Amino acid sequence: MSKNSHRWTLAEVARIYEQPFNTLLYTAHSIHKENHDANALQLAKLLSIKTGACPEDCGYCSQSGHYTTHIEKEKLMTVEQVLAKATEAKANGAKRFCMGAAWRCPPNKAMPELKAMIEGVKAMGLEACMTLGMLEKDQAEALKDAGLDFYNHNIDTSPSYYDKVVTTRRFSERLETLENVRQAGIKVCCGGILGLGETRDDRIEFLFTLANMETPPESVPINRLIPVEGTPLASAKQVEGIELVRTIATARILMPTSAIRLTAGRTEMSDELQALCYFAGANSVFIGGKLLTEANPECDADRVLFKKLGLRAFAEA
Repeated sequence: MSKNSHRWTLAEVARIYEQPFNTLLYTAHSIHKENHDANALQLAKLLSIKTGACPEDCGYCSQSGHYTTHIEKEKLMTVEQVLAKATEAKANGAKRFCMGAAWRCPPNKAMPELKAMIEGVKAMGLEACMTLGMLEKDQAEALKDAGLDFYNHNIDTSPSYYDKVVTTRRFSERLETLENVRQAGIKVCCGGILGLGETRDDRIEFLFTLANMETPPESVPINRLIPVEGTPLASAKQVEGIELVRTIATARILMPTSAIRLTAGRTEMSDELQALCYFAGANSVFIGGKLLTEANPECDADRVLFKKLGLRAFAEA
């Protein structure tokens, strides 16, 4: 993706987000069709390769060591275990394989294994993505040398609301990692979560922040919070479906060439809500019955829905 040639103002983003719903959808879908195949989805698989005991206190996360949840701590999977899961994902139609570890930052002693995982995934003909927490410059460069295509590091929410959700790491540290990833030549996957208690203004500022990055993210995951018992946000009010669609549509308008990934929360969405999300510009999903530690639609259920909607899988979103 090329560097950003347009700088949006917050007022411009608000006007886009808050315009009449049908007008917003029409504009977003038109832009989507200009830049993508509107009836195609990229299928990706997300695997937790190291689970639980994370030192961060993200208020939504089942894997935080600060909270008592249903998650049991699991050590880093072996390369062989990860590649077996990648083989299964490819058989189910995945074109990208994403590996997530519950760390503040990856320990250097784990780098050889992480690099071997990347190399093995790439050898299968899959795109490789990782999300491991914060990265130093040399770590990003090492992952790039191993062949990593994408690195996920979400900003989660607006800069204004961020410290209401996370206190163990600053918003600026998120941006530093994203810069290290960019400088290493790795593509960026960066989005956030709706339903953290944020306001509409926060959602607008969140989109404004993403769209005004020097180079906008190539992939933008939009999650709807899955409340987890034991976390501070266990009782958070679910964001309305219309707000979710508005967020996706605005993201599509602001970042026309990015892949917009409809991520967590799909198990609680009706077929009709998912269809609106795809119409608004979402063109990527995670497949498989588990998304890190939480429920996700089974592959068979997705196949039924995608057939109803006339959507097909393809390699590059």
